[in-house]
Amino acid sequence: MTEQENPVAIQQEDPAAQVETGGGNHDNAEYSARNIRVLEGLEAVRKRPGMYIGGTGLNGLHHLVWEVVDNSIDEALAGHASTIHVNMHDDGSISVLDDGRGIPTDYHEQTGKSALEVILTVLHSGGKFDKNSYKYSGGLHGVGISVVNALSEWLEVTVWREGGVFQQSFKRGFAVSEMTRSEGSDRTGTKIRFKPDPEIFESVEFSFDVLSRRLRELAFLNKGIKIVLRKKSEQKCHLFEYQGGIASFVEFLNEAKNPVFRDVIYMQKEKDGIEIEMALSYNDGYAEQFYAFVNNINTIDGGTHVLGFRSALTKVFNNYLKKNPDLAGKDKGKPKEVKLATEDTREGLIGVLSIRVPEPQFEGQTKAKLGNPEVRSVVDQVVGDFLADYFEQNPSIAKPVMDKILVSMKARLAAQNARELTRRKTALEGNSLPGKLADCSERDPAQCELFIVEGNSAGGSAKQGRNRRTQAILPLRGKILNVEKTRLERVVGSETIQDLINAVGTNIGKEDFNIDKIRYHKLIIMTDADVDGLHIRTLLLTFFFRYMPEVIEKGFLYVAHPPLYKLKKGKQEVYAYSDEEKDKLLATDFGGDDKVMIQRYKGLGEMNPEQLWHTTMNPDSRILKKVRADDETEADRIFSVLMGDKVEPRREFITQYAKQVKNLDI
Repeated sequence: MTEQENPVAIQQEDPAAQVETGGGNHDNAEYSARNIRVLEGLEAVRKRPGMYIGGTGLNGLHHLVWEVVDNSIDEALAGHASTIHVNMHDDGSISVLDDGRGIPTDYHEQTGKSALEVILTVLHSGGKFDKNSYKYSGGLHGVGISVVNALSEWLEVTVWREGGVFQQSFKRGFAVSEMTRSEGSDRTGTKIRFKPDPEIFESVEFSFDVLSRRLRELAFLNKGIKIVLRKKSEQKCHLFEYQGGIASFVEFLNEAKNPVFRDVIYMQKEKDGIEIEMALSYNDGYAEQFYAFVNNINTIDGGTHVLGFRSALTKVFNNYLKKNPDLAGKDKGKPKEVKLATEDTREGLIGVLSIRVPEPQFEGQTKAKLGNPEVRSVVDQVVGDFLADYFEQNPSIAKPVMDKILVSMKARLAAQNARELTRRKTALEGNSLPGKLADCSERDPAQCELFIVEGNSAGGSAKQGRNRRTQAILPLRGKILNVEKTRLERVVGSETIQDLINAVGTNIGKEDFNIDKIRYHKLIIMTDADVDGLHIRTLLLTFFFRYMPEVIEKGFLYVAHPPLYKLKKGKQEVYAYSDEEKDKLLATDFGGDDKVMIQRYKGLGEMNPEQLWHTTMNPDSRILKKVRADDETEADRIFSVLMGDKVEPRREFITQYAKQVKNLDI
């Protein structure tokens, strides 16, 4: 997905407690009790939102929705809810409706208020602290819904329970109405509708794709639950309901790929109070897709459960190889001694690990990493025992998987050798930057841009027209490898890709990639608008998505948007970036007669340096599209469809979206 460039200064959140001291570095300043300020109630949340939702950018914005939805999911986990509706409203608000028991509304003796108002306005309150209410829960901090309330311009809650309808309104964390009750309803459930506060967030526009990705995950993780996402203004509606649970998740991820074996390997077991659910498969591709969850929370930074899983997987395959040494081949008549690394077991792996822990210890409020030390050994043992038995009983599955892993090991060693040769060559030459690169003089990555340009002709114009201080040019000759169909050793052996890797500076590979070494904070793909140019753009996007995903996550990847037309009337020249824009210009006074000359650009090389600078490279007048992967699961599927080996899914995709194509070059 792309969006027009809109640079926003992101304020880094500082860790802070709920007690704030007077600032300023003044030697003679008085420092006493009068300088200590106690932040009352939810004021601390508004003062330091990053402590509670991780930041005020798009991730933090959507975190508000996760906090509300997690409460509904917890009701489903406890067996009290089956359906969740998430609606994106025209006014920018979001509503989450479930058919659970409904938030308690009775009198709360400790505070003298209704339980509903306490839950919405007091930090560290709620049923998650009562083990009788929820055995497993993602929201154990007790700050979720009150934080959403604090960071919302307004919030309205409706509760159905005990034959009544209860309602209350809030504004920026404070109740602005008393709780009311009306009689005559036999349903149960809760509806939270809120609008994020523009005083807090950089943007208050929710992404349908981001919401869709997470809600799809939740439906996979909770068999049989029905989740509906709707955006009425755009006539979008997704229904997520999967009876197969995470096994269906793996089948979904494998849809456009070629599995090595037919059935998904699945297990579910409880040990020491920890529920472990795992589903996995292998395909003939080279990318890994592995998702790990704790109490439905997507732990994108891993943790002890992931360490346990990877350890088990590696040990199982090494032990299987010891029992079946002939699988590794023979060296001078004897079976080869082979030691598999964890990395070897990850190529082509499609896996989902979902565990439920009574009291998870997450690192940070955003719950991206699990810290419970006891979980590692439990997962290691349970997964290891299951897979060892499974492969022992299913040699027809174990053998093709082992064959793939052994080929992966050989490819890893070959890629290591290729990288080592490159490093030695670099050391001898004393310069790792490719000769084709016209670098910029600025050394602060935040100020630097790299234009990845198709062809030497356009590269020449770009080099002449650029700002030499901040803009670097890397011309590419021809099409790069389709990395979707290529092993790592061929990728690192490609001169064109090696030039790109060295110019960017981050390296590639799970062990070698380092985002901190990136040399430019804007990587701009600049290709022609014809079929070849769009193909090269897709090849480059595939490369970045597969081998440098953090570049996309950090917002460093862009696509240039050069004009499609030049309209000339006498000495006056204007540019149009689409057919619609061209038609609008022709409908104005500019196109009022027949003396307008229209040039359709097919290649960047048709523009001289001054024109290329003005239309496509000048930060004051250009249009850039930032590349985002709001729904990474769907993005993976699309890349597999478009760039993978299977023809039928690609044919279906083209047929489905043919009528939506714009600027088709024939």
